[in-house]
Amino acid sequence: MTLKTFDSKALDAILEKMIVTVEESKHEIFEIGEKCRQDYETLVKELDEIKAAVSVVIQQTDELETKSRFARLRLAEVSRHFRDFSEQQVQEAYEKAHMIQTQLSMNRQREIHLRERRNELERRLHSLKDTIERANHLISQTTVVLNYLTSDLRNISEAIEDAKHKQEFGLRVIEAQEEERKRISREIHDGPAQMLANMLIRSDLVEKIYHERGVEEALEEIRNLKELVRGSLKEVRRIIYDLRPMALDDLGLIPTLRKYLSTVENYNQNTIITYTHLGEERRLLTNYEIAVFRLVQESVQNALKHSKATEIQVKTELRKNSFIAIVKDNGVGFDVNSIREGAFGIVGMRERVGLLNGEISIHSKIGAGTLIIIQIPLQ
Repeated sequence: MTLKTFDSKALDAILEKMIVTVEESKHEIFEIGEKCRQDYETLVKELDEIKAAVSVVIQQTDELETKSRFARLRLAEVSRHFRDFSEQQVQEAYEKAHMIQTQLSMNRQREIHLRERRNELERRLHSLKDTIERANHLISQTTVVLNYLTSDLRNISEAIEDAKHKQEFGLRVIEAQEEERKRISREIHDGPAQMLANMLIRSDLVEKIYHERGVEEALEEIRNLKELVRGSLKEVRRIIYDLRPMALDDLGLIPTLRKYLSTVENYNQNTIITYTHLGEERRLLTNYEIAVFRLVQESVQNALKHSKATEIQVKTELRKNSFIAIVKDNGVGFDVNSIREGAFGIVGMRERVGLLNGEISIHSKIGAGTLIIIQIPLQ
């Protein structure tokens, strides 16, 4: 599957479903944890009561054992001196000893039952505590997953769209390069190549005129040929300048911009172009100078081609740690929120600025011109 055929909306739908499912699971785990926590608190209270009851039963058992011992002693004494006691006294001794023994036996059974219940509660509390800890751990892990889904993966479709856009932009760059090669080839063919061919023909003509019409007409033809050479040289320089101004390497950014904008104004008689620079005119690193020049060049060419501007203002400022370029025109403007899909000039500008860790802001309204502000941090 290629980026072009990838459906980012389907991915968004899958992510949303995953997020909902994980959130529901987190809620269920939380409910289980809360129920276990409530049961834990209830059992803790019951365990405290059971422990208190065990203490009471143990105390009662100790007291009954003491009473039972005295009762047995009394019963033994009555049995030894049976004739010295009345029948009622003997019966009371037996009944009291039996009652105490019965209570002691019941107390011991109750103590055993309470101890078993206490041990069972302690085991259940240990199990509940383990369940609560695991629930808390699962909630923590689920929260991490949710944060990952809602923060990082939510932007995956945007990243894919951006990748698709960059892929398409790359293809358009290749197409633009091919178109530029065709344009240059056509310009050389229609301009300098035709002129050179014409010069070759006219150079043959000079010799013919010299022999047939004399020196004066031959010299006139040579002067015409000289003008043709001058025009051809000018055309070649223009083509070279459009490719890369040599002054950029020799003089630097600011003088080159000044000369370039003056040349563009001469070629476009209906548009006034003004240039202002603030700060010192020191040289920058080569890649910065090339990038800024191309950004200003693209902004000015866009204004000339699309905005129908009659006035273009270019301002640059060299600060201590940054370079700022502003291009403003009084053209027809456009809606920045609905930049057409094929506006790769603007996309290319954003890409170039991004490579230098800079910022570009474009302000425009239909009928109100366009303002482009570029800020490049300097290293």
